[in-house]
Amino acid sequence: MDVVAAVARAPQADFSIETVTLDAPREDEILVRIVGVGLCHTDIVARDGGMGFGYPAVLGHEGSGIVERVGGSVTKVAPGDRVALTFRSCGACPRCQRGEPAYCHTMPQLNYTGARLDGSKAIHSQNGAVVSNFFGQSSLAGYALAYERNVVKVPDDVPLELMGPLGCGVQTGAGGIMRSLRCEAGSSLLVTGGGAVGLSAVMGAVINGCSRIIVLEPHKARRELALELGATDVIDPGVASNLEQAVRAIEPVGVDYAFDTTGRPDILQAIMDCLGPHGTLGVVGIPPPDAPMPGLMIKAITFGHAVKGIIEGDSEPDVFIPELIEHYRQGRLPFDRLVTTYPLSRINRAIADQHAGECIKIVLLPWENGQD
Repeated sequence: MDVVAAVARAPQADFSIETVTLDAPREDEILVRIVGVGLCHTDIVARDGGMGFGYPAVLGHEGSGIVERVGGSVTKVAPGDRVALTFRSCGACPRCQRGEPAYCHTMPQLNYTGARLDGSKAIHSQNGAVVSNFFGQSSLAGYALAYERNVVKVPDDVPLELMGPLGCGVQTGAGGIMRSLRCEAGSSLLVTGGGAVGLSAVMGAVINGCSRIIVLEPHKARRELALELGATDVIDPGVASNLEQAVRAIEPVGVDYAFDTTGRPDILQAIMDCLGPHGTLGVVGIPPPDAPMPGLMIKAITFGHAVKGIIEGDSEPDVFIPELIEHYRQGRLPFDRLVTTYPLSRINRAIADQHAGECIKIVLLPWENGQD
């Protein structure tokens, strides 16, 4: 079928809005009409060549929508079901069997290669095959193909178009605190970066009962929102040039946990000096490929420090996304306050606005009209 999609054609170039052809669903595939799709930093990294799978490409991995058709072997969902899309996993390997699908043994092949497992691509243009199956969906389009392992049903009483970010950004931030680090009630936390993932971490920390939540963020509006969402303290890096001094002025012994969304080696190094005894740094920001592990080994031994890499908030989507939806329904996870919606056709304007600090979390609406 012909679908409208945002197509990446070159590194650091604008997306182009094009009509491409999407395959009919195979036996194990699910055709979803996308009603909203979050734009994540990983999409920009992939657009700019960071995934290495070439061009042209249809990206997008925070889709939500309505099931239109299912393949013959699909039993989890049926046409008409409302779903949020997330990362794909195999369901059979030891990590999946332990409830850790973010560390699925075939995670790279299922999510990052830009093709099905057999090497075929599900999207085509007049000039040939288009990179597809990004995170098992490629949802920067009017329709996407997904799989049973990466669809989660969404109840009727929540805005479906906003549920896509639960599949990556929100579950990464909130899950990083609630599942990966398991920050306990009364603990202290430093969050570096007040974007969608960082502010989701703040909300997760509030849910878990952290007593001190410190956010490092350069944009004033985001610092203010962090406080509204439950942060106890904010730090402006333009004013406080020494992060350790700024943090220890608030928590003299250092923080129990830190959660980095920046991926910047200088910030990661500075964070290690902010940790208290037995403190742990959780890292979700994408660092340069050659970035070393932060910190000094002697300090890690002396103070029992740990560094933990985190993918997708260690989420088991079928369990955690419904939990996040319930927190949202009860007012404990107001992630919609982070969202600004744009028509899919205005994706380049949305990215420019985000880079300028004018919005935090972009959700694109494929069926809404708009001019770039």
